Amino acid sequence: MSTQVSAGKHTVEQVEAVTIRFVGDSGDGMQLTGTEFTRASALAGNDLATFPDYPAEIRAPAGSLYGVSGYQVNFGAREIHTPGDAPDVLVAMNPAALKTNLADLKPGGMLLVNAGAFTAGNLEKAGYKTNPLEDAALTQTYKLVPVDMNKLTETALAGSGLSSKEVARCKNYFALGLMYWLYSRPIEPQLEAIQRKFAKKPEFASANAAVFKAGHAYGETSEVFYQRYQVPASKLAAGTYRNVTGNFATALGFATVARLTGRQVFLGSYPITPATEILQEMSYFKEHGVVTYQAEDEIAGIGSAIGAAFGGALACTSTSGPGLALKTEMMGLAVITELPLVIVNVQRGGPSTGMPTKTEQADLLMALFGRHGEAPMPVLAAQSPADCFWSAIEAMKIATKWMTPVLLLTDGYLGNGSEPFKVPSLDELPKLQVKYQTVPNYADGAQYMPYLRDDKLVRPWAVPGTPGLEHRVGGLEKDSLSGMVSYDGMNHERMVKTRAQKIRNVVEDVPDVETFGAASGDLLLVSWGGTFGAVRGAAEELQARGKAVSHVHLRWLNPLPKNLGEVLRRFKKVFVPEVNDGQLAFYLRGKYPGVDPLQFNRINGKPIKIGELVGKVLEVL
Repeated sequence: MSTQVSAGKHTVEQVEAVTIRFVGDSGDGMQLTGTEFTRASALAGNDLATFPDYPAEIRAPAGSLYGVSGYQVNFGAREIHTPGDAPDVLVAMNPAALKTNLADLKPGGMLLVNAGAFTAGNLEKAGYKTNPLEDAALTQTYKLVPVDMNKLTETALAGSGLSSKEVARCKNYFALGLMYWLYSRPIEPQLEAIQRKFAKKPEFASANAAVFKAGHAYGETSEVFYQRYQVPASKLAAGTYRNVTGNFATALGFATVARLTGRQVFLGSYPITPATEILQEMSYFKEHGVVTYQAEDEIAGIGSAIGAAFGGALACTSTSGPGLALKTEMMGLAVITELPLVIVNVQRGGPSTGMPTKTEQADLLMALFGRHGEAPMPVLAAQSPADCFWSAIEAMKIATKWMTPVLLLTDGYLGNGSEPFKVPSLDELPKLQVKYQTVPNYADGAQYMPYLRDDKLVRPWAVPGTPGLEHRVGGLEKDSLSGMVSYDGMNHERMVKTRAQKIRNVVEDVPDVETFGAASGDLLLVSWGGTFGAVRGAAEELQARGKAVSHVHLRWLNPLPKNLGEVLRRFKKVFVPEVNDGQLAFYLRGKYPGVDPLQFNRINGKPIKIGELVGKVLEVL
């Protein structure tokens, strides 16, 4: 859907949504370029979603296929659910970037290529025997725009005094300036951003600003472009917005908990891709009651958090799949001591170290069952980058209310991806109350009983040092009242069943699932975690085609919503798309006899695409 108006020698076409992918060497600044263009889209009032794609190597050889780094942004005047299926525009900075990404570009899409990088050496590294830019099939399939960004950058910085290596590092700003012109963005905010970013290195600020303006001017003055584009602002709800990644939103959620409760939030963690940014971002909130501790390993990270919880802090730890496996024994300790703790797992490709920088949803069964003994705990999953904020708060609320560790699942797609976040007012934030035991709770007041439970089976939380409430906790089974070590078999069975029932009782805080679309029909799409956007987008498209398809999204995985079984049985078919080999489908079969979900599984390190899911559902129908 588009309209055209005349603007001098260039026609301006108004479009509803656009997907752009920037790709190049990991040293070409593609993440910065994508981030800056995303910021411009946010300032323009567009709804948006992004997906950075990093190589796993810290610094792969320049020009190599496995060293390509990418950043995709989908922005528009309508509601945006995902970073987009296929790019409308591909900005490729070298042959390797072109080779690894060309297949994703829409037929007829714009291919903006740094022709200066298509040297014999780079072509050989990418596996090209001839220069693909000279292939007629390329120009017949795509709108090919070759631009020698290397030479134009050198021209813009002639006489600057910078080394050739420093000049080469500025070429990403040429691409950024060109895209600013192509999509009718005002350049002043970007020039100001450059000055702020390079304030301590004014020579680099001047150089990048000059190259940025050169890229913008090239779009205006060259005879290559006869058309530019404009994407109107989205009709977002009134309020103050900021762009957030899922990892930053998680950190912000925990910092908000500290402010809401007036209690210290403690994060004990060990760096691991793609969760490291949670630790980094939370370190900036020390003035808001947040304490961060970078431990020597994963076990020490969660161990420090359990110790902090015993001491009365609101404790959390962050990790990814391999780290979650290492934390398993300590998670069991948190279960048996019944101390509040939030474990954030930013899932990535596995098993073992797998694909560290690629997204996956394959830790669901480990989150539900992956502990020694009977050790149930609540499990919830964020559905979008901004939802990581609300999920972090909710997880901490459940942990402290029910005196239990809670697993919060996100993934690399959410953690690194971004979207607009409406900054909530104070009255929009949930109420959090942290209660500590302050007086002995035994009938005669003679002795504190740390495992004397209330009617919800929740044990009290006493801060060490409180007079009369001296007690100890540990990994050995304990007496059901006093907390002293007990090897009595019947006491152990009673404690196991009591802990399990307490987690089942959490269902009172789990809202019923809501059905997007009709309450019954031919097919129900069921999603969880980061697949929300793709599945909701597919459901909208299928409904627009008149198909009797509805959508249910699961934010809570344990306990499952009370009405889920009833909802599933209203549909002829249940269809579960996942970025794993069918873990939720397996779980639902066990929970709801007679429900046998169809599966759609992708394990290629990338999120599910709306188009491929729509096609599969149409096949099924």
